[in-house]
Amino acid sequence: MVFFLLCAILVSMLLFLVTLGAFSLSIAAKVLVDHFLSGRLAILGALVGFERSVNAGVAFGITFPGYWQQILVITALLIIVILAVRAKDATLQRVAFGLILGGAFANIADRLRDGLVTDFIQVGSFPIFNVADSCITIGVVLLLIDTLLLERQRR
Repeated sequence: MVFFLLCAILVSMLLFLVTLGAFSLSIAAKVLVDHFLSGRLAILGALVGFERSVNAGVAFGITFPGYWQQILVITALLIIVILAVRAKDATLQRVAFGLILGGAFANIADRLRDGLVTDFIQVGSFPIFNVADSCITIGVVLLLIDTLLLERQRR
């Protein structure tokens, strides 16, 4: 019984630690960009670089009218929190949900200041994004991988 309780605590702690790590890394990157990046910094010529940009929208700069954007963001975040709490004791799911939550909270925290999110990673003609967006994307990909692995096990 004690073993299972300790396992449950460690799994919940993993979710918390990954969320905290993704949040901290995202906020730290945004602070560094806000303070030190004044122009475009090329990494691979015109293909990859750092370029500070601000974004009032949600994913890929899409904006919704009035309060719909806040309602959609809060609703999505609540759904993710519920799914994360209800997730099986699978480590991959906990890591995935931790990345998604950490990235989401970081973007919300960044938006609280002035209603804008700081983006700075430029790759080709893809919309400029940030570390929080990357965490969310990686988390979603991990959930898809987990779903495919579970489906393979069922067969």
